[in-house]
Amino acid sequence: MNASFQQLCEKLSAAGVPDARYDAAELYRFVTGRDPRLDAAPTPAEAEKLAALAERRAAREPLQYLLGEWDFYGLTLKVGPGVLCPRADTEIVCEAALELLQGVASPTVYDLCAGTGCLGLAIAAQRPDAAVTCVEKSDAAWQYLTANAAGAPNLRTVQADVFAFWRTLPQGGADLLVSNPPYLTADEMAALMPETAREPVMALDGGADGLDFYRLLTGRYQAALRPGGWLVLEIGWQQADAVLALGAQYGWQNASCRRDYSGNDRAILLQKPPVLG
Repeated sequence: MNASFQQLCEKLSAAGVPDARYDAAELYRFVTGRDPRLDAAPTPAEAEKLAALAERRAAREPLQYLLGEWDFYGLTLKVGPGVLCPRADTEIVCEAALELLQGVASPTVYDLCAGTGCLGLAIAAQRPDAAVTCVEKSDAAWQYLTANAAGAPNLRTVQADVFAFWRTLPQGGADLLVSNPPYLTADEMAALMPETAREPVMALDGGADGLDFYRLLTGRYQAALRPGGWLVLEIGWQQADAVLALGAQYGWQNASCRRDYSGNDRAILLQKPPVLG
């Protein structure tokens, strides 16, 4: 192993970076295009760039922001300051949505609070017959969403506030709504990890109890779905009971919860009642 890479690992570890060795390897490959385990040493120019990135990572700037892109469900998405970083646990939400769309021809799907568009884009990529709309309010996130969505033939982007967007939707026009909304509580917002604190507050803050967006989505968006359509929501690991209770309060049926790769509650599935008779 070359000494430069070892020093990079030690610097990030001393700064308290989680998975410091992984991050160091990612930064090394990003700068040099080579595997640090096989490479003798970076060039002087590469070493200078690595040192600058190491300082930023040691200051706990998210690795995703430094790399400028991140993989999600087989896609490589542009990311950076002002947009929530896609996370592996969110892939569980995508998997659930795709399962619910099986057997639905040419489905209409809305990704609400889309951020990078990871959920909507992944669904659109897996279901080329779908008509997918990604909705995002933030000007900063909008830049990444539109860049990621460029060239996707079955996906459109809308810049709008989900607290008002529901009024514009035709009744019964959607087959599935999916969202990773802001869901952190006030207490959680006050105790963020340094990396998460660099991500946009707008994408994190779910109100005092973390449920502001769930009240909206369960209470206002059911009319936009066809009978039997589905709402799929990412949740915080302690929110399943509260969100399921909201689902029951607003008349959703066939509610269930999916766990993520770490075994934490992660996705709530709610069905609009089918037409009877």
